[in-house]
Amino acid sequence: MEGICTKEVAKSTRRPGVVWLAPVLGRTKNTRPAHKPHVQVPLGGTYIDPFSSLALPNPVIPYLIFPLHICIELEMPGSISPLPLDLSTLQIPWYFRCPISLELMRDPVTVCTGQTYDRASIESWVATGNTTCPVTRAPLSDFTLIPNHTLRRLIQEWCVANRSFGIERIPTPKQPAEPDHVRILLAQAGSGGGDVASRAAAVRRLRALARESEKNRVVMATRETRLALLDIAFEGSGLDSDLESESMAVLAIVGLGESEAESDLAARSDRLNRLGEILMQSLSLEAQINAGAVVEVCAAASSTARSALGETDGIVHGLVKLIEEKSNSRAVRIGIRGVFALCLSKENRARAVEAGAARAVVRKLGEVETERGAAAIELMCRVEGGREALINGADGGPEAVAALVKAMGVGRAAEHAAGALVAIVSSSDSLQIEAVKAGAMGQLLLMVQGGFSDRAKRKAQVLLKLLRSAWPSHDAVSNSDGFLLQTF
Repeated sequence: MEGICTKEVAKSTRRPGVVWLAPVLGRTKNTRPAHKPHVQVPLGGTYIDPFSSLALPNPVIPYLIFPLHICIELEMPGSISPLPLDLSTLQIPWYFRCPISLELMRDPVTVCTGQTYDRASIESWVATGNTTCPVTRAPLSDFTLIPNHTLRRLIQEWCVANRSFGIERIPTPKQPAEPDHVRILLAQAGSGGGDVASRAAAVRRLRALARESEKNRVVMATRETRLALLDIAFEGSGLDSDLESESMAVLAIVGLGESEAESDLAARSDRLNRLGEILMQSLSLEAQINAGAVVEVCAAASSTARSALGETDGIVHGLVKLIEEKSNSRAVRIGIRGVFALCLSKENRARAVEAGAARAVVRKLGEVETERGAAAIELMCRVEGGREALINGADGGPEAVAALVKAMGVGRAAEHAAGALVAIVSSSDSLQIEAVKAGAMGQLLLMVQGGFSDRAKRKAQVLLKLLRSAWPSHDAVSNSDGFLLQTF
């Protein structure tokens, strides 16, 4: 964010994260300079009420001390003039502006000190570890944000009144779900909530809330909610039950904590076996996808859970089955994510290879989840039989090599694709030639020279050296000994 100050910013570095501003004395709006200097200001630092002045360090000259994320235009000591819009004839009323960002508030909320801020600004303020009110500096005893509907309506009316100046009316923001409302829906979805159809309807409403916004997911991501959903999902309501499937869908969106993943799912063999049954036997693809999503969030939450999931019959094979789906990209995405999460544990990599995950993932590489797919292939190539399974399942290897070379052009997937290629082509001259034909040299040179991590560059250098013999002898790269030996 940029701040505007109308006097030069002192170059003092007495305290890190602080900008010292000297107020402009005796100036009026009529003497405002045509061009104002700007300063770049990151988030963080120390904040003192911009509506007051503080004598530092010279008691004669009042100074204002601000964090680097806020610079204020000063007109007179202890006062602030509203910043104009780009329109010469219109100004935003100062009471419509957030004291933090100085921008027009779109979702004004009031904190426990009575001060009003834009929701995004005060949430960012609190998220950076601040526990005080930015204006009053009083401690925030309660972090509840209360919507200021009256002020929002006044801002909307002002926007409508000034639409001739190009001002668009701010939309009415959707408020986060109330925790009490979530509890009511969980009670309706529980075993005492009536027939299965009405309970499933309550779970569908929970799913709609979770998908609506990140704020709702934060409200729902409590241990109480997760445990209730686990109980509903695994109560044994029958294969292909809507209640079971919908509950797992909500669990996948809300996520699982480490304690729930370990003690309430991975430690329960009946629940693990149920996931395997759904993945392998369910006639509903939606139910299989939701079960796969639960496997993925559980495996991502705990290494203990990853081991237990990998040992359970049907789970790894069920994820491979999802990857092989031809007409549902969501199923493919969930399958790849699940296999990658399980392969983070070494003992699961051989199981994934045995289940055919390597060849299934490489065939879908580039369609969805390219980064996780390339990472999963690299991990599986590190175990015995992984390279061979990948080559044998891809028509001798050229298909796998071409897919991995293509993946090297997709952002962070490049590092993992290069690592997998090192394992695949290291002992095969024919596959090295295939890699060169597929355009690997150009991608590797971009990796070495571009903004990739040191680890990615090292992998690219190793692969470049392997492919030198397959590159035409008249080419400059094959004759450049010094280039490949550069240290990054």
